[in-house]
Amino acid sequence: MLKKLMGGLTGRAKAAAPVVPVPAGPDVPPPKPNRPTGMALALQGGGSLGAFTWGVLDRLLDEPDFAPLRLSGASAGAVNATAFACGWAAGGAAGARDALERIWHRVGECGAESLGFCPTWANNGMVRAANNAAFQFATRFFSPYALNPLGINPLRDILSAELDFDALRQKAAPRLFISATRVSDGGACVFSNGQIGLDVLLASTTLPTLHQAVDIDGEAYWDGGYTLNPPVAALLDGPAIGDILVVQAMPNRTATVPRTATAIRERLNEITFSRPLEAEMDLVREKLNHRDRPERLSLLAIDPASEGMGNLSGLRVDRDYLLMLKAHGRAQAESWLRRSGP
Repeated sequence: MLKKLMGGLTGRAKAAAPVVPVPAGPDVPPPKPNRPTGMALALQGGGSLGAFTWGVLDRLLDEPDFAPLRLSGASAGAVNATAFACGWAAGGAAGARDALERIWHRVGECGAESLGFCPTWANNGMVRAANNAAFQFATRFFSPYALNPLGINPLRDILSAELDFDALRQKAAPRLFISATRVSDGGACVFSNGQIGLDVLLASTTLPTLHQAVDIDGEAYWDGGYTLNPPVAALLDGPAIGDILVVQAMPNRTATVPRTATAIRERLNEITFSRPLEAEMDLVREKLNHRDRPERLSLLAIDPASEGMGNLSGLRVDRDYLLMLKAHGRAQAESWLRRSGP
């Protein structure tokens, strides 16, 4: 199916109209294809909601012709994009699937500790609520420099153990764009394959209420989701491609007004981290319209109205929750494939 989406031909060839011969010669340009091939993916962040994107990628990897040329990401989307690119460079589709599986298995295994200073999520709802309240209180009144002066970040250990960043320099690696936010001026910085290592990926995931800023070449960085969540315009760098698919992990709409303190904070986070994506997509649409670019831009989003998706939290990381998000991602990808087919 993706072969059709990206300009390839599958099945039997249909009868074509008679072809008028074109005289050969240096003055006759070659005919242009009707549609460019290839695909690019832009992966939004959102903490543990990135498990939704894991599910989307897992389903797309089932397609025999799925081979994205470019990927971008911020925060959890950056982790997904980097894991995919490292795995793909090492072992193609199977390598990408395995790298994503290992990362999310480790996150679920470590639980909330994988996010750094964070309470342990329990299956008991009352215990979870109490832990969450204590966590929100602590991070509201104390900085990570006071709560975690040593800068301990279990995610560093997970990423260091599971990802081979040297693979990003290989020819087989897709082009990769990762965003982070400069603390000094609030500007966005986009890193590409040759620049991406452990510190860059951690910088893209660094929420200032949870972790100390990450220093890269003397510049301090916070989460890329504040400025480019994810980079989309960067995917236009280079020859035209067939499809740009944006995977949105954080809901940008709600049917109800949040009334609890936790729900209000979650909704504020959704709004804060969705605005950069909306601005990026508007920018890309304008570029596609005015530069005569043939790419098709589409959006695949988490559906908060689906069963089990009504109480989403980017800080909840128990294994069952992550697997539920993954399953939803696979289902949404399946629907997108059906809608996007001929």
